Amino acid sequence: MHLTPISISWMKLVECSFADITQKYVRTGSFGGALELSRVITAYMAAHNEQPKPYLWQVEWSEILARIPREQKAKM
Repeated sequence: MHLTPISISWMKLVECSFADITQKYVRTGSFGGALELSRVITAYMAAHNEQPKPYLWQVEWSEILARIPREQKAKM
């Protein structure tokens, strides 16, 4: 079973991926144009895909269940 936190959707993982690219490459670099930026992002993705690391939720299931209102728990 996979529990997705109720306050976060799977899109949060996509946002984390873009945040990594932004912090590690975009903010630290200087680019002559969109094409150069695109090449850097493509190179990052290729390198990342060689040794991928999954994004993991940092919340325990008990914390997630504790956030669910009592009325909803009764329906489960």
